[in-house]
Amino acid sequence: MKNIAVPILKALSILPREGREPTRAVPAGEEGSFAARRRRMVREQLSGPGRGITNARVLAALGKVPRHEFVPAELRPRAYDDHALSIGHGQTISQPFVVAFMTEQLDPRSGDRVLEIGTGSGYQAAVLAQLVGEVYTIEIVDALAQRAGTDLKRLGYTNIRTRAGDGSRGWPDAAPFDSIIVACAPESVPQPLVDQLRDGGRMIIPVGPDWDQKLVLLRKQGQKLEERAVLFVRFVPMTGAAPRPGGD
Repeated sequence: MKNIAVPILKALSILPREGREPTRAVPAGEEGSFAARRRRMVREQLSGPGRGITNARVLAALGKVPRHEFVPAELRPRAYDDHALSIGHGQTISQPFVVAFMTEQLDPRSGDRVLEIGTGSGYQAAVLAQLVGEVYTIEIVDALAQRAGTDLKRLGYTNIRTRAGDGSRGWPDAAPFDSIIVACAPESVPQPLVDQLRDGGRMIIPVGPDWDQKLVLLRKQGQKLEERAVLFVRFVPMTGAAPRPGGD
C-alpha cells in the first residue's frame, strides 16, 4: 500500500459542555452564508496547500453536506472551522479535515456498503451517503443514536440505517461490508469488525491508548490484514466489549 506523508492532527477536542438546543429552521439568508463557508472550507482547509485531499468526489460531498445541521445551535457559527466540536455526552464531531481524510482513505465507490462505528452527530454518515450505496452506522450512546437518526431522516438521507448498540461487535446481520470506518479508538482492532469486512475491503480505525493513538488503514487479503499507520490522532475511546485478535 502506498505511503502518504501526513501532518499530526487531533481528531477531537475535549469540550465538557453537555446537551444541545433543539434544531431550528435556518433562514434562507443564513443558509446562503453557510454554503459560502462550506465552499471556503473545501478550498482552504481540505484541498488547500499542505492539506492534500484530492479525491474530487470526497471534496464535493464535504461541500454539500450541511455540517451546521449536525452541531448544537450555539456552535453553528463555528460549524465550518477546522475544529472538533462538542455534541454532548462527552462526544464530539470530528474536524472536517479528519472526516475528509478518513473518507478518502476508504476509496469509496458508488455501490459500496459501508459500516460506520460511532455515529455521533451523523455527519460522517451523511458524507458517506453522498458517495456509496448504503451506510450502516452504530452509536453506543442511545441519546446520540436517536438524535442522529432523527436529524438524518429530517435532512432526507434515505440510504443510511442507524442502530444504537455496541459498535465493537459490528452489524453481523448486514455483513460483509466493502469498507468500515471507526470514529472511536480501541486499544486493538475488534475481531468482529475484521470478520465483517469483505475480502479486499478496507478499514480505517484509530488504535491505541488516549496518549498514543494512530489512525490505521487496514486492507483484508484472505486471512491476512495489510496494515499501515497514516496519521497521529486523538479520538474518544471505544467502550464496547467485543474480543480483540489474539484475545480470549
